[in-house]
Amino acid sequence: MADKVCQNVLIVSSDAELRRAALAALARLGVRGTVAVDAGAAREKLDAQPWEMVLVDADFGAGAAVTLVQSIKADAPELPVVVFGPADAPRLALLAGRAGCEEFVAKPVAPDALAGLLETLLPNHDVPLAAAAEEGSRCVYQIAGRSRELLEVLEVARKVARTSMPVLITGESGTGKELVSYYLHRNSARRQGPYVRVNCAALSESLLESELFGHERGAFTGACSQRKGRFERAHGGTLLLDEISETTPRLQAELLRVLEQQDFERVGGSESVKVNVRVVCTSNRDLASAARRGTFRADLYYRISGLHLVVPPLRQRREDIEVLGWHFVNTYAREVRRRIERIDPDMLDALSRHTWPGNVRELRNVVRTALVLGEGPTLSLARGQDLAAPAPDAPRADDLSLQELERQAIYEALRRTKSHQAKAARLLGITDRTLREKLRRYRQQGRPEPAGENRWLMDPA
Repeated sequence: MADKVCQNVLIVSSDAELRRAALAALARLGVRGTVAVDAGAAREKLDAQPWEMVLVDADFGAGAAVTLVQSIKADAPELPVVVFGPADAPRLALLAGRAGCEEFVAKPVAPDALAGLLETLLPNHDVPLAAAAEEGSRCVYQIAGRSRELLEVLEVARKVARTSMPVLITGESGTGKELVSYYLHRNSARRQGPYVRVNCAALSESLLESELFGHERGAFTGACSQRKGRFERAHGGTLLLDEISETTPRLQAELLRVLEQQDFERVGGSESVKVNVRVVCTSNRDLASAARRGTFRADLYYRISGLHLVVPPLRQRREDIEVLGWHFVNTYAREVRRRIERIDPDMLDALSRHTWPGNVRELRNVVRTALVLGEGPTLSLARGQDLAAPAPDAPRADDLSLQELERQAIYEALRRTKSHQAKAARLLGITDRTLREKLRRYRQQGRPEPAGENRWLMDPA
């Protein structure tokens, strides 16, 4: 289905005429407008949900308006703020600009000028959405795409969501596994309950154990009070164990027991805590192969994979590339105040031929870079943006396990960033620490390395 991106604009004004004009202009763009009559009401609404733009009318006081702009920019520097005020108030325009507003518009506001400004700062191109959800005026999530492969995954997820069956979601890094997990939660009978996530790859064994099960006061140095863990906080809802493949054998054994019995003891405690939690797990590795090799507990694998969903990589759903491109234009064009009317056919051709080792995250970065470095209404690849294909002798992606695909994606990111680990991590959508740990593991496992890549596997200084 074609739809507009969920966008919310806050209008802060006590001027009924300006409010009507702004609401009418937003409605024509398919954007939702919400009104606050003064700074106090505006702050309450700003704290309640995210916004794509704030329109501030200085009619409730020039000083209060400038202070409001300053507080908005302190919390969200990239959030566009437009200030409206009298044409004969140059000092207000100066102070509003210093506070960080994107535009000062003199009143009365011409409808065409207001519409043009909104279209520049709020790109809202039609984008086919495979799934979306809203809570009140807040957009909870969007999954952009129309490919058969993506729709099939979501259809299976929707069917299994109605059950309490554990679900394992696998796929390469950057394919959207966590979005599918949240979609599953939102379509389940537990959607009113909490959705709690923990990244198993980001924490050491001891910290992860405390995060999952909580701890009692005095359980270890720094445990000054009792703390509930993620299992306890997810009671009645869904717990996402992101990258469960990165857990240690000891923790895997503990997880198996908890998943079977739905009870546990906090770290340092003896009281049994009973919970009712649906567990969804994700991994960018082939866990079935890992279980056969003995590097992941087979009994835990069979426990968490009641249903196994595989999110296809972007190269296998090329129909979604242009859709996602426009989705990211909607999301990021306002940062650079570019009104994008078309995507250069040469850019679309290059995007369609690329193998996307970083998947949707990589595409997001490519579009965002093109927005920042380019000019004019046509989005084109910026000079220096390299979408080089893999080397001719590189193994075919379809012949590789998920673990091998991940390794190749990491090597490709390092090649494109000239071995700059921080830039490579950003390109892949992972932390520097996660990248260093994966490189160290490759070296320890004696994994074959493409020629010239030994420098990437060295311990960081």
